[in-house]
Amino acid sequence: MVRFFLTNVSNTRTFNVSFGDAPIKLVASDVGKFERPARVRSVVIAPAERYVVEVRFDAPGEVPFANRVQAIDHVYGNYFADDAVLGTVTVTGTPAAPDFGERFRELRSHPDVAADIEPYRDEFDRPVDHRLLLTLEIGDLPDPLEPLLNLDRAFFNPVEWSGTMPRMNWVTTADRVRWILRDPDTGLENDAIDWRFRRGDVVKIRLRNDRGAVHAMQHPIHIHGQRFLVLSRDGVPNDNLVWKDTTLVPAGSTADLLLELSNPGRWMLHCHIAEHLEAGMKLVFDVAAGPPPGRR
Repeated sequence: MVRFFLTNVSNTRTFNVSFGDAPIKLVASDVGKFERPARVRSVVIAPAERYVVEVRFDAPGEVPFANRVQAIDHVYGNYFADDAVLGTVTVTGTPAAPDFGERFRELRSHPDVAADIEPYRDEFDRPVDHRLLLTLEIGDLPDPLEPLLNLDRAFFNPVEWSGTMPRMNWVTTADRVRWILRDPDTGLENDAIDWRFRRGDVVKIRLRNDRGAVHAMQHPIHIHGQRFLVLSRDGVPNDNLVWKDTTLVPAGSTADLLLELSNPGRWMLHCHIAEHLEAGMKLVFDVAAGPPPGRR
């Protein structure tokens, strides 16, 4: 059994990684452990996300560490496998000593994580405090791109796993495209959004990725200086919580976050795709020092 610390340091690409047919145990993510480990066949990891996994290698040989995703031909709407071997793990015939097989098979809950989350459970079902719409506006583009963008609306993956449109991406610069975080309650966007909190506040935020936007894309949303729980996705409660600072929001999906404000200062919330950040997809919120940490 080997423990791996996975970090996605890519600019844009979201990976779906696996170790051949070797079983994987998901242990932790950005800021801490899951409430309980989970067995998975692969791990989806967006830019800036981190995961800790344990992998059991039962047989000698070369095991591929691979990215296995689904690409799309936007013109004809054809989906196809786009697999890439990122590296290999060499497993020798010498048995490991000691053998952690029994420990690997166990899926023990973590009482310390549950105890850390317990004070916040009363907040899970209350109304949302803030909402953000993730969308974009496009200016003048070269003529050939307009019909291609319409095709993109018809055939798309909620996660753009593979770069099948390099020329389109090349011309959609920050001069022509503005990626947007919009507060639908105030109409304010990006840096104009002025959220102010006090240390000890607990805030519920709903992120919705606009499926109707031209060339809707996934957004890895990263929050500096704080931690949050992903309470639900598309209305489905999360039954295995973990403290995070980054979460992937696929096109057309919604995520509810419970944000703990414990660190005073001015902090950024932004998409971690660099081109989206450069094209405006960011805001700065203020956390006043205030009284000692408490619950709102």
